[in-house]
Amino acid sequence: MDFFAQQDRARRKTKWLVIYFTLAVASMIVMIYGVAIFVSFYVALKSHHSFYAAQAPVTFWNPTLFVGVTLGTLAVIFLGSTWKTMALSAGGSAVAESLNGRLIASNTTNSDERKLLNVVEEMSIASGVPMPKVYVLDDETGINAFAAGHTPSDAAVAVTRNCMTQLSRDELQGVIGHEFSHILNGDMRLNIQLIGILFGIFCIATIGRILLQARSSNSRDKNPLPVIGIFLLLIGSLGVFFGRLIQAAVSRQREFLADASSVQFTRNPAGLSGALQKIGGYGSFMASPHAADASHLFFASGLTDSFFGAMATHPPLEERIQAIDSTWDGKFHRLPDDKLENLHLSRTPSPARPSPFPSPQNIFGTVVGGAILSSENEAPAVIQSHSVLPNLGNPTPLHLKYAEELRNSLPENLKAAAREPLDAVALIYALLLSGDESQCATQLAGLASRTSQAVSEKTVALYPEVSSTARRARLPLVNIALPALRQLDAGQFSQFSQALQWLIGSDGKVELFEFVVQKIVLRNLASQFGQTRQPTIQFYSLKALLPDCAVVLSALAYVGSSDTAEIKKAFYYAGVPCLSAAADAPLELLPPEQCGVNQLDAALNRLVQAVPIIKKHLIEASARVVGADGVILEAEAELLRAICETLDCPMPPLGAA
Repeated sequence: MDFFAQQDRARRKTKWLVIYFTLAVASMIVMIYGVAIFVSFYVALKSHHSFYAAQAPVTFWNPTLFVGVTLGTLAVIFLGSTWKTMALSAGGSAVAESLNGRLIASNTTNSDERKLLNVVEEMSIASGVPMPKVYVLDDETGINAFAAGHTPSDAAVAVTRNCMTQLSRDELQGVIGHEFSHILNGDMRLNIQLIGILFGIFCIATIGRILLQARSSNSRDKNPLPVIGIFLLLIGSLGVFFGRLIQAAVSRQREFLADASSVQFTRNPAGLSGALQKIGGYGSFMASPHAADASHLFFASGLTDSFFGAMATHPPLEERIQAIDSTWDGKFHRLPDDKLENLHLSRTPSPARPSPFPSPQNIFGTVVGGAILSSENEAPAVIQSHSVLPNLGNPTPLHLKYAEELRNSLPENLKAAAREPLDAVALIYALLLSGDESQCATQLAGLASRTSQAVSEKTVALYPEVSSTARRARLPLVNIALPALRQLDAGQFSQFSQALQWLIGSDGKVELFEFVVQKIVLRNLASQFGQTRQPTIQFYSLKALLPDCAVVLSALAYVGSSDTAEIKKAFYYAGVPCLSAAADAPLELLPPEQCGVNQLDAALNRLVQAVPIIKKHLIEASARVVGADGVILEAEAELLRAICETLDCPMPPLGAA
């Protein structure tokens, strides 16, 4: 599966969505205009009781009335869609909370909730997607799930209570793999846009219901509002019909792709098949009044079928199961009611075992005076550059096994700290402390004056174990800590971000790992605290972004080598050819002082607004630059990870390859 091709398909799907929406709105305008003509004729008859007025011909074309109806209808739909879109601006959490979802605390001790979080953590590490928020829908009795959000950084995964408790770990993993596929395929952003757009159409029916309830204070008055309300309710119902057709057209075939991707990811078709079979026996109905608006998001159909399945947002369960499990006997097996509350099929967690990965020595470069430089003693990790692009947004069972083993190998003390909000803050600080004893002491003293005593003491306690943890486990630790960091309040986040930036710059230099952590952590938390807006596509041509591409490729070239000839070779002979065909302009290697962290950060913030094909060319060029010598060093992989995450292109752990 080509990640960038899927992103382009999702964008093209958005264009079809606009076409469907336009046709639906046009049809509704025509019908509302017909109602307006009828009402105007009805009012005229009631106002003139003469025989001649009654015999007056009906005028079916009234330009003034048509313009008024058109503008009024568009205003209602536009305002309704805009209001709903703004209400969903927070991302997946807004959708989950509208369905009465409860956020699972990162430090939960409930066995079922812990099982769910462990599965999501493994999927997150394996796919390179930032750890999403995880919700449980306590009020829903069906077995269902969904993923929602604008970008991976504001994504949320939600499951019903019975999905969490009644599915085995393998079955739950198949469901979560399906939802992560929607995140990686670009479906998630399209689906949340669809909720906002269709809400405007549904507003017509809402106005009809309001007018239908209108009553005049004088019983003799001929109040036309209830009559108008009846017609608007009927037209609104037609709008709902169009909306359901649009939902079905957008989502139905994407479910087969998500199923196939989940099986490919987990290499366990029995898990996903078992989940679908249990749904067939128990049901997936969603009782929330907002379920209809979000029906196209769900893992399985959350509504009752209508019009013989013509408006179904999901393919029949039988077809989905047979597509992944040809040995299925065609029978659904319903669990006995007395077992639905008490049955727990969770797998016993594997015992912790030593890390299977070597610990490279001093493999991170530094940024001195604002310019990224390479370390002299980098130990090469054998990562082939040609393995980068095919794995973007396309994790494999190898990545999932790597993630599970890596998470299980982490010390329990560090995993526990990553799941407590203030302890997670201390963990991030400990990851960034200097290896020099005197400098570390200075940093700890500075933190003591900038953070609470509890955080300061926890940082000191965690540092010895953090410093001895395998280097490759540091970014996974950061990822696991994200849900806990999202639980900080606004004041705690402000203190954390200020102390984080002070700590990074306290020694007068910015290590590459420090830049990567700052970029990943603050970017994923900024949307939580309303400090950033979702990027919109503004660049469709590479030419306008060439200066930014030059900054990125130059920075990567300097990280990979300190030899001038090797730097130029990596830049001009490995990276530039990937962009030259689309650029129609030359790229020049920048001096170190022009591609430091500030310039790199600004360049990435512009590049995130490019179309997927531009991002594809840039990431391919970046991978070729860092792999010009045949391998990718861990330091280069860290920076490449930060670049990919900023561009919303999830990169699985390269070490697994």
